[in-house]
Amino acid sequence: MITLVLGGARSGKSVIAEGIAGRLPAPVTYVATGLVTDTDMADRIAAHRARRPSTWATIEVSDDGDLAGRLLSTTGTVLVDSLGAWVATRTVDDDALAVDGEKVADAIATRDGDTVVVSEEVGMSVHPLTESGRRFVDAVGVLNQAVAAVADNVLLVVAGRTLTLDGGA
Repeated sequence: MITLVLGGARSGKSVIAEGIAGRLPAPVTYVATGLVTDTDMADRIAAHRARRPSTWATIEVSDDGDLAGRLLSTTGTVLVDSLGAWVATRTVDDDALAVDGEKVADAIATRDGDTVVVSEEVGMSVHPLTESGRRFVDAVGVLNQAVAAVADNVLLVVAGRTLTLDGGA
C-alpha cells in the first residue's frame, strides 16, 4: 500500500501521515529528509521526533541525499517526511533532479512494504519570484505527480482535514 499525503506548510500533513503509518504493520521506519538550517527548523524537527513512537526506527537521508537507496534497503512500513525537504537539499540541476525523482518514484513502487509519503503541495501558493524558487516548485510538482501515479491513495490535507483525491483523468 502506497499513500501520498500532500498539504501546505503547517496543514497537519505529517500528523495525518504518522497516524496512517501507525496503523500499518510494524516495524515502522521514519525516513527523515530535513536538514537543520536554523533554530526554527531545529524546533520543527524536534517536534516531529517527540511525536514519533519510541518503537519507530529513524533513518536520515540528509547526509548523502540517496532517498531511493534508503527506500529500497528498508523493509516493512516506511514513512517518508518529506519530499519537499528532500528536493530542497538537492542541487537545483533540472536533469539530475528529474532522474533522482524518477528513481524515488520507482523505489516507492517496488520496495518491500507499505509506504507513506509526505510532500508539500507547492502549486497553490504565491508564484516564486526567483528562478531557483520556480525550479523548486516545478521539481516538487513533477515529483508529486510521479509518486501520485504509483500511489494507491492520495490525500490532500487542509487545516488538519483530509480530502481523498481521485485517480485523475
